[in-house]
Formats: sequence, structure tokens, C-alpha cells
Amino acid sequence: MPTSTRSVSIIVPSLNEEENIAPLVSQIIASAVPFREILFVDDHSTDATRDMVRALAESQPIRLIEQDGADLGLAGAIMLGARAARGEILLVMDADLSHPPELINDLLAPLFAGTADMVVGSRYVKGGSTPGWPLWRRIVSRVGAALAYPLTGVHDSMCGFFAIPRSRLLELAPPASGFKIAFETIVHGGRTLSVREIPIAFRDRVRGKSKMSFGVALQFFLRWSRAMLRHFVRGPYRPEHTAGSIITNVRIDPESFRG
Repeated sequence: MPTSTRSVSIIVPSLNEEENIAPLVSQIIASAVPFREILFVDDHSTDATRDMVRALAESQPIRLIEQDGADLGLAGAIMLGARAARGEILLVMDADLSHPPELINDLLAPLFAGTADMVVGSRYVKGGSTPGWPLWRRIVSRVGAALAYPLTGVHDSMCGFFAIPRSRLLELAPPASGFKIAFETIVHGGRTLSVREIPIAFRDRVRGKSKMSFGVALQFFLRWSRAMLRHFVRGPYRPEHTAGSIITNVRIDPESFRG
């Protein structure tokens, strides 16, 4: 396998996803994704999520990063994984199977070809969809994406399914955990970051309990609105993107380390 295709680290934040860990890894492998490692960054799971990751790490290039004592949130977990990653390219996705593993290669292809600096799996370009979502969730998500568009030039900058060179993410992401890493990275990158969107169907979870509720979505939307207001006050830029098809008490489990 060429060196370039061995340089992908897949970062998966997790919280009580014991039922989804094994199916996710199986689907990634079945999709023939060229990856160097899968990094599960676990946020105080109280079920058997960590045990599942450790068991799979015995036969697969998987690492477990435990956030014990660190309240980093989703964005902080992604950045923790990015700093620990050994691959040159990062692929970020959810643990609940809402992001399609079969499209990981589509996100990676423009980066390998050098035609984009970042690729986002988009629900809101032609061909993208959110099947099974309740109306309130669709409204909150679409409004947030629409408000972000003038700042990013991207239709779905809130999506958590994206690929980017590790060096660019570490360079552009905020020093403190932002609300959405993809959004913050695109805004900070400005004209220097070429972004491509690939349509995806964002599936609702089949196993496990969703962390999303109307109250959580509303709280996030209010925080998101304040974040965007700060960016508007600083002054919006005119992006030239392309749309197309201090860490404490964090432990990396040595028994799950591979490579």
C-alpha cells in the first residue's frame, strides 16, 4: 500500500456507544478504507464502550484515548485525538453510525489528489439528506447552517464528518474548544482553505440512546448564534471555497496502542 494511503487517522469521539463500536469498525474495514489507525476518544462512558474498543484493539490498529477528569466536550475530544494522531490526514466521524463509512474514500480522494484542503460530508448539497429526523431538528440544523453560510461559503459547516490534513487542523482550529470544529476551522482558514462538500445521507442511529433532544439542540443553537455573532463583529470575509460532488488527566490506554 502506498505511503500516502497509510497516513490516515480516523478520529471517533465516543460516549456510551458499546452497541455501535464493533459494527462501525466492521463497516470501515468492509469499505476498504486505507487507514493507519482508528482513534476512539472516549468521554466518560459508563457502559462497556471502552472494553469493546480494547477488545478490538487486540486485532486491529485501534487506540483508545480516555478523557478521565477532562471535560473537553465534542470539539475538545476531536482536538485531543488530532494531537495524538500519527497520520498525516485526519478523518473525523461519529460513533453512532450516522455517518456513512462507505463514503470515507470519497472524502479522502480530493485530499490525496491535492484538489482540496478540506472535504466535508454535507447534508445540504444536492444528493444530501437527513432521513428520519423530526421536524424541529431539521429546522434547527438548517437555520444554523444557513446563518453560517455567509461566513464559510459552505452549505453544511456544522457537520461532524470531514477530512483534513492534520497540520491544517492543528494550525487553524481555535486554541480553546469551539462549538463546531469544522465551522471554526473554515472560518479561520478563510481564503487559504479550499473546501469541497460531498453529499451524504445523515442516518439516524439504530442502536443506543441519542444524546440529542430539543432542549440540547436549542441550547446548542443559542451558543452557536453567539459564536457566529462574534465572527460577524470581527468582520466577515469573502471565502473562495469550492463546493462539489494544555491537557490534564487524559490517559492513552497502553494496551490499546498499535503502531
